[in-house]
Amino acid sequence: MFKKILIANRGEIALRIIRTAKEMGIKTVAVYSTVDKYSLHVYFADEAVCIGPAPPIQSYLNVPNLISAAEITNADAIHPGYGFLSENAYFSSMCHKHGIKFIGANPNNIIQMGNKILAKKTMKKAGISCLPGYNCFSENSYKEIEYFADKIGYPIIIKAVSGGGGKGIRSVFDKKSLKNSWEEAKKEAWSCFGKKDMYIEKLILNPRHIEIQIIGDKYGKVCHLSERDCSIQRRNQKLIEEAPSPFLTSSLRKKIGKEAIKAAEFIHYEGVGTMEFLVDKNKNFYFLEMNPRIQVEHAITEEITGVDLIQEQIFLANGKKISRKNNFYPKMYSIECRINAEEPYNNFRPVPGKITQMHLPGGKGVRVDTHIYAGYFITHYYDSMIAKIITTSKNRKETIEKMRRSLEEFIIEGIRTTIPFHRKILQNDDFLKGNYNTNFLDRIDLNLLLSNNY
Repeated sequence: MFKKILIANRGEIALRIIRTAKEMGIKTVAVYSTVDKYSLHVYFADEAVCIGPAPPIQSYLNVPNLISAAEITNADAIHPGYGFLSENAYFSSMCHKHGIKFIGANPNNIIQMGNKILAKKTMKKAGISCLPGYNCFSENSYKEIEYFADKIGYPIIIKAVSGGGGKGIRSVFDKKSLKNSWEEAKKEAWSCFGKKDMYIEKLILNPRHIEIQIIGDKYGKVCHLSERDCSIQRRNQKLIEEAPSPFLTSSLRKKIGKEAIKAAEFIHYEGVGTMEFLVDKNKNFYFLEMNPRIQVEHAITEEITGVDLIQEQIFLANGKKISRKNNFYPKMYSIECRINAEEPYNNFRPVPGKITQMHLPGGKGVRVDTHIYAGYFITHYYDSMIAKIITTSKNRKETIEKMRRSLEEFIIEGIRTTIPFHRKILQNDDFLKGNYNTNFLDRIDLNLLLSNNY
């Protein structure tokens, strides 16, 4: 087993990994940028190394600095968390070159699945249904982009080839808005992932976003841990997730799970990952992408299965065989609300600032994953998510009631957050009926929805 793991990330996911590693008796190394000096993951790790200034490209995306930090602390493994370099094949291969185990997908899997256009080509070979699309490199002329868009037919969606977390994505409904959307998406992709290559594909209107949690070992065994419904989003970034999905029938759940296993086996996937699908109103489903890493929303899967997915990642990276004999079908229910430092009534504008007071919810079936505390300063350099509330119970109704109560107890002062927004969503009739899709927020007047909360 590994003796020391360096966590190449920050915030709540870094703290999450540290906790599991400590419970396994493994030493931890935190890395931090200059503005993250007082973050909790720095306090609770066994060691901490500053890797550069605040901008991600100079710190959390700085491969030489991360490798150097691992070498000077004698870390024998690196866990990339999610985002940043978690889907970077070069980083994975550099870890291997320096004799450091990368706790994540191997370079081949990352290349196959991390590059979204290559992933779709691979899935087509595997016999998985995909939407039509085209790869568009940064040097493509705008005329070529127009040609690809016209050939697919509007509406289309533009996405960063390498990336995730809703970044570098724009929906385009007509030709007149194509150019601005294209330039905005490229700019965001470069800022977040250090790459400008994009692809475009057909946009399905009003789909459900369903993802299947999979694990695979190096001996060819793959199984899944059921699905998550991640359809409530804004600007292609998830806000509320639940497991299991209130939309799927038992037969459709088995069918999508079977396709996810088929896809993972085709690429000989090793580690923890997620197969994502779009499901239309007629329950036809299409491969969207694969995330060869841990997901932000992994906690709800942990709650309904009892499996520590970070621990599973570490075991699999160390060569463990999967002990589970069958796929998992849920008997519990879990919901996650992502709490962001944003103003929902003002187009979800990020609001950096100092937290002056806070109180965390608690009780049976309530979990809060966060790195914030009273006195913590939220910077504008990184993602605005500051916490995740996860509630779990024996059915959806009880889980929602538990979440409502938890949101009432969660107090953060000094900055605006999305807590009032979540409270309102959990009172919405369509949400309570499970009648929603990825365009759910487009049907709601957010100013009216939130008018009584500020």
